[in-house]
Amino acid sequence: MQLQPLGKTGLLVSPLGLGAAEIGFTGMDQRAATELLHFAIDHGINVIDTAAGYETSEERIGNALGPRRRRCVLISKCGWVEEGETSPADWTEKSISDSIDRSLRRLRTDHIDVMLLHSCDRPELERGEALGALRSAQEAGKVRFIGYSGDGETAEFACRLAEVSVIETSINLCDQENIEAVLPVAREARIGVLAKRALANGAWRPLVKVHPAYREYVRPYVDRFQAMGIKLAEWGATEMGWAEAALRFTLAQPGVHVALVGSACFEHLYDNMEAARRGPLPKEIVSRLRQAFRQAESRSGERWGALR
Repeated sequence: MQLQPLGKTGLLVSPLGLGAAEIGFTGMDQRAATELLHFAIDHGINVIDTAAGYETSEERIGNALGPRRRRCVLISKCGWVEEGETSPADWTEKSISDSIDRSLRRLRTDHIDVMLLHSCDRPELERGEALGALRSAQEAGKVRFIGYSGDGETAEFACRLAEVSVIETSINLCDQENIEAVLPVAREARIGVLAKRALANGAWRPLVKVHPAYREYVRPYVDRFQAMGIKLAEWGATEMGWAEAALRFTLAQPGVHVALVGSACFEHLYDNMEAARRGPLPKEIVSRLRQAFRQAESRSGERWGALR
């Protein structure tokens, strides 16, 4: 895949990144995780996105990468951690610092390319203690670039902070708020944008086919997708499945540098690579998907804000 700069960081990134939450949350063993990661990297994906709160994900990645670490842009998140280690959301300087050191050990690396604050609220960003801890880690060489993972007004605010170089935010056909709320500000500030949930959590699938660990989490996406009532065949896209359409919709949004997709299946991962290589969706289909979202939102009588 063609690499491109991640905003003002200068890091070169693939348009498709591997979201590694599934590695931690679905009980994937080390052998399977290693095979998946090696397959992704050897086929041109160089962005690996994980978090301290993704259970065993960081450890699996650290055990798998070995010499391939040099070929990766490694992204992790701090603040949200596993229950039993500290409070579920702790934004103190000590907690952030400890979380970064723990991630370095688990990932078996001397630095993390991008460290994101994991969805803290705006008052915490304004208080500055968590950002200060990230600055200290950056000055110590533990972290190369600082960022924020979240949505809406708080993500927009984070884009305006001098310390922030990267934003991870939800952008997909069932979750379009950040296209207007975050992307324009990110473009103006030359922020690197990682689009999470790029496949809308597979909202076109019946819920019974979704892994039990994700079923209730996915339900709002399924509800929105059904409410949108869209059929690709009506627009002449007869040879395109929904996974491809969803990924290419996300990549079509101006300012998005990487679409993050989690997968535990080699076939699905390879199909996503091929879809990413085909580039953004045609403008006409993007426009129709945007219109379908707005119309379904209007019919619902509710504002369709960013989903978790």
